[in-house]
Amino acid sequence: MSKSFSFRTIIEPDDPKGYHGYVPALKGVHTCGDTIEEVKKNLQDAIKCHLESLALDKVSVPEQDETMEYIQTVDVQFPYAYA
Repeated sequence: MSKSFSFRTIIEPDDPKGYHGYVPALKGVHTCGDTIEEVKKNLQDAIKCHLESLALDKVSVPEQDETMEYIQTVDVQFPYAYA
């Protein structure tokens, strides 16, 4: 039986190189890769593996919450030179 799930994923640059990806709704689902495309593929594999493991353990799949994500821009006036 097949079922589709959607999860918010985060991909960030990873020092000193490459990228780190994770799924906030699925505790412990993290991966990395040299490129964003590689991290996307690795995330897909990690999510599938995690969900299959939950099913074997008879644990329900967490629902993606209604989290909103946005970028906040803030102007700051520093009293000294800031590089």
